[in-house]
Amino acid sequence: MAGLPADIEGYREYVGARLEPLRRTAYLLCGDWHTADDLVSTALVRLLRHWRRVSRMDSPDAYVRRILLRVWLDERRRPWRREAAWAEVPDATVGCATDGVADRLTILALLAELPPRRRAVLVLRYFCDLSVEETARELGCATGTVKSQSARAIEALRSRLVGVPARVEETRTDG
Repeated sequence: MAGLPADIEGYREYVGARLEPLRRTAYLLCGDWHTADDLVSTALVRLLRHWRRVSRMDSPDAYVRRILLRVWLDERRRPWRREAAWAEVPDATVGCATDGVADRLTILALLAELPPRRRAVLVLRYFCDLSVEETARELGCATGTVKSQSARAIEALRSRLVGVPARVEETRTDG
């Protein structure tokens, strides 16, 4: 086949070993499994085009994460993504309180409310476990920007997590 890199088996091995972590990272960025699959597919096509060069890199994972991040940011700029999502999630069945599903859903919902840059900083720093310097390199910004964006993102999450019960409590004491 014309246009395929010489080391197609190396590409297949790489993708096979990293597909699930890439999907999880994409999901954390976008908050939707279907969109995450689309993002990963697009990123892997771009990776295939440059596989010959990427396969010789010391850290191809960083390159692939950068592709994934750029694909996500490009996708967010598309006009149809600006449409409002459904206002409410359908009623869910009641599950075991100890399984943490409600906590994870709350965190994911709060994460989805963050601006794209702050969300990307949190995903890269705390899910991908990158250092401040590595995150700055991935995002193409200064380390101070990573620190300030992560601090603001964490503060926003904290205030939303803590603020909701506090407001409910204040309402009860006032009434």
